[in-house]
Amino acid sequence: MKILICEPHKRPYIKDIDHTLENLQEVVGGYIQALYPFDDDAAVICNEEGLLMDLEPNRIVDRYGVIFGTFFICGLTEDDFKGLTDEQIEQYTELYKTPEMFMRIADKVIVNPEYD
Repeated sequence: MKILICEPHKRPYIKDIDHTLENLQEVVGGYIQALYPFDDDAAVICNEEGLLMDLEPNRIVDRYGVIFGTFFICGLTEDDFKGLTDEQIEQYTELYKTPEMFMRIADKVIVNPEYD
């Protein structure tokens, strides 16, 4: 299954993994949670306990806010996950290509692009 991995402070990259619960959990470092911010058949899979585990803030995902820790994007079938198409890889690589830096100033969180 071809997925797009987004780690904090890094550009997204493609990885091909076997579709098992253990492999999905290994990528995010714990229990998985599926988010559905897109209008196509793709999902963001993140660590369900990322905030509680004090993982690093990664990127803002529309409709959900800040995702903590590594997440990945995969395709969807009616009832399961699947690999991404080449078009989806291109689309989501572009969307998440720039890592984000989060700073707390007084009672606000400021988000800035992080350039390498």
